[in-house]
Amino acid sequence: MIKVYGIINCTTVQKTRKWLESHNVEYQFHDYKKLGIDRDTLQRWCQEFGWQKILNRSGMMWRKTLESEKVKVIDATSAINFIMKTPTSIKRPILEYQGGVLLGFEESEYAKTLIG
Repeated sequence: MIKVYGIINCTTVQKTRKWLESHNVEYQFHDYKKLGIDRDTLQRWCQEFGWQKILNRSGMMWRKTLESEKVKVIDATSAINFIMKTPTSIKRPILEYQGGVLLGFEESEYAKTLIG
């Protein structure tokens, strides 16, 4: 079963869910704004993609963050600590499927990976 991580009102997450549904791909949705995210999952994603890609520094949450807090985010540990406090700062969506993880919404990558 595919697990989609994101927040319900994100337009990219909405596009992702619509794409999955239109291609009859079953998935479970994890809204980390409501449910949070665990440290082990974040560490796994940071190892897979690098913390710089997991932390959405172009998003609203990052832009709202005080500069004095931003300068403290210098490595995976500090990024994970920041994300644990502000899970909406995670790049989205993130899809976990048997055999891997996809970051962001890219139709061609979804089709190749999830449909075959």
